[in-house]
Amino acid sequence: MDGNRRVGRTIEPMRHDYIPLKAETEGGELIVEPSEDALYEMIIELTAPDNTFVIVEPDEDDPAWFASASLLDDGTYEVEYRDTVRRRHELSVGSDPDRIARDAAVWVANTARAHRALSGHQSSADF
Repeated sequence: MDGNRRVGRTIEPMRHDYIPLKAETEGGELIVEPSEDALYEMIIELTAPDNTFVIVEPDEDDPAWFASASLLDDGTYEVEYRDTVRRRHELSVGSDPDRIARDAAVWVANTARAHRALSGHQSSADF
């Protein structure tokens, strides 16, 4: 396949609507295209002192957004969502790894969709 698609009688370059993602822990575990279940496993495996956070972000140089969960001293998790392009930042503390993984997966999917729309790859009505 040459990266083009036929539209009517013309050929246009195919748009790449896909944003590759990765999740990585402080301890070095890396998962490409992490599922909600994989995020859950990464969160429950966080331990002090050298594996205290996991971050999910686009697999690209200098990503503009991320979601992270950090293990706090009291066993709870600080959860951060940051999107520098859309100027959004949320910070909270949670204790349920299942809920944190689910919420992070939803936020990441919605944010990826919004960034695809912002880059002209789909309509802004899609987010």
